[in-house]
Amino acid sequence: MRLAILQATSPAGNPEAACQTVEAALRAAGAAGAAALVTPEVFLPGYNQPAIPDRALPPDSPHLARLARAAAETGCALVLGYAERDGTRIYNAATCFGGDGRRLANYRKVQLYGPREKALYTPGEGFCTFPIGDETAAILICYDIEFAPHVKALADRGVTVILTPTANMRPFTHVVRHTVPTMAANHGVAIAYANYCGIEGDLTYVGGSLVAGPHGEILAQAGETPALLIADLPERDPARLSTQSADLRAIR
Repeated sequence: MRLAILQATSPAGNPEAACQTVEAALRAAGAAGAAALVTPEVFLPGYNQPAIPDRALPPDSPHLARLARAAAETGCALVLGYAERDGTRIYNAATCFGGDGRRLANYRKVQLYGPREKALYTPGEGFCTFPIGDETAAILICYDIEFAPHVKALADRGVTVILTPTANMRPFTHVVRHTVPTMAANHGVAIAYANYCGIEGDLTYVGGSLVAGPHGEILAQAGETPALLIADLPERDPARLSTQSADLRAIR
């Protein structure tokens, strides 16, 4: 399967700019034959924007409907990070629209990071899996992917690719350099990790968006500026896949 990653600066609370950026990336990714495009975390309205509760969107919002149509027009599935409103609760969420525009999943971040996220958002309570092409996919968001038990739980459910919107900032460069490829290798899954670049408020993002293959190889990686990555996932070689999950001896 061919995957696309959008690395971009924050739309800074401008939903029209966000939609235009995603639509352009979908057109390019679809023309390149990508099965799915992954955007950064909370791309609507932007991760480090003020007044997130006022800008949060219900899952049936016009902006999301617009991007679902763009996915259908390009034939490229879209994983979009957004702030979701559900009644009085706000979630750090990501939704997946298939290449036909149908919603395949809506995931809510389980591992909220730091005091700001914990003050803004309600944590999610579960995983979701769904098909994209011949792969079984799941979504994790940013800090989620750094927790081996979550990656293991998905691999044990047969997930082969994890699509990960993120907002990874300085000084945490080790995540894009080491953590994500290691998680992919240790659990035999591909990981598509879409980060911001540039500065948003008091955060400087590290960029470094990447696609890591199921054997831990880095298939494509961005620098510190806007980019659209395109990468083909390799055939999974059973002889090279990690057997940690089956081999684990639990010590109590």
